[in-house]
Amino acid sequence: MEALHELTIKKVHEGLMQKKFSALELAQAFFVRIKAKDKEIHAYLSLAEESAAREAEAVDLMIAGGKEIPALAGVPLAIKDVILIKGLPATAASKILEGYRAAYDATVIKNLKSEHAIFLGKTNMDEFAMGSSTENSAFGPTRNPHDLERVPGGSSGGSAAAVAAHMAVASLGSDTGGSIRQPAALCGVVGLKPTYGAVSRSGLIAMSSSLDQIGPFTKTVEDAEILFNAIKGRDPLDATSQESVNKNLSELRIGLPEEYFVGGADPEVIRGVEGVIERLKSLGIKFKTVSLPHTKYALSTYYIVMPAEVSSNLARFDGIRYARIPNAGKENLQELYLKQKGAGFGPETKRRAILGTFVLSSGYYDAYYEKAQKVRRLISNDFEAAWKDVDVILAPTTPTTAFKLGEKTSDPLSMYLSDVFTIPANLAGLPGISIPTKSARNLKPKELPVGFQLIGKKWHEADLLRIGQLYERTN
Repeated sequence: MEALHELTIKKVHEGLMQKKFSALELAQAFFVRIKAKDKEIHAYLSLAEESAAREAEAVDLMIAGGKEIPALAGVPLAIKDVILIKGLPATAASKILEGYRAAYDATVIKNLKSEHAIFLGKTNMDEFAMGSSTENSAFGPTRNPHDLERVPGGSSGGSAAAVAAHMAVASLGSDTGGSIRQPAALCGVVGLKPTYGAVSRSGLIAMSSSLDQIGPFTKTVEDAEILFNAIKGRDPLDATSQESVNKNLSELRIGLPEEYFVGGADPEVIRGVEGVIERLKSLGIKFKTVSLPHTKYALSTYYIVMPAEVSSNLARFDGIRYARIPNAGKENLQELYLKQKGAGFGPETKRRAILGTFVLSSGYYDAYYEKAQKVRRLISNDFEAAWKDVDVILAPTTPTTAFKLGEKTSDPLSMYLSDVFTIPANLAGLPGISIPTKSARNLKPKELPVGFQLIGKKWHEADLLRIGQLYERTN
């Protein structure tokens, strides 16, 4: 039998039902591993041992009483510290929220509580989800479990690292421009960004409201489907959410966008993705080259639209309303705000808020923000045109494997390019999934994970999950 911390969601459920172990034993095993491993990885910002033990004991009582339990009952999960769990810290990895505890549950947490999932704790991230390496956390960086000198990706790096290091069975993150798929690729796990609106954003600390989406990190595509099905659905607390149609096509055609294969990616990334294509071709799946001509404008468009929404969303964090920066004097209100925000926000957060305020300012709105929204429409139209010929698009998730800590911190543009392959799906509101080209167990010594990305039509997560599971079974 596998070690408890190596089990998937499906195997945890089977083990609990067969009484091979208890939910409490499972949770305790994870806390033992976290305390042994997380000193060097720093995936977690806070742990929830007491509440986890209570929930695990409740699951054990259900099983002892002969009750059928949901698929996620007793499953230990890690939650990105931008998703609210009532009574637990919610820092968004920022000093301005240090000491704040959530007053209510996010809708996804309510859904998971109804499934009797176990929450191990809150994971590290780039401050307010702004970054691609988890180096922007106010509480220190997370390290990649495959190489401690390298980043895990971001902004959901803690959630990805927790699953990759077997410090959680699965986790939740958020994806605004690739913040689930990119760290999933760099850490060698599965990461799903659902269709915009498929999962409620209520209780997610907002970064960019027209782009943010909550999704799962898991060890297998099958587990991603289980977790996605538990959190999806219409929520009256989020007007953009809809009941997921979860459509499925009987025969799938995969498109290869020529703009994603024009060079610039690391050779090992290209080799990994080409191997996936050959494997899927051998299984009888048809491929066709497609064009997404406005892809080259996606990064520029994103870094206008996203900061503009950041500027608006961060206005509520004044260092007073939710948590207070200590040692504040008796300044007037304006001086107090300046002092609190100046001390509370990190450099990248300030950079994006300033950029967003600029593009929304009088005289620049038309030149930048309005034009970016028009280009965003063109990017979306490219996908709509591609869907006439194919059903799913396959591409690299990231242009490189995990880079070294500190390698890109002094060059924001180089850091932003880490998301060049993931951003278009966010701008168009499409579902996307990153899947490892090799399982972690098949990696050679010093070999870093590579992820390939599948992008689908709106509400067609089922297509991505189906192809992903087909690849997994034969990999």
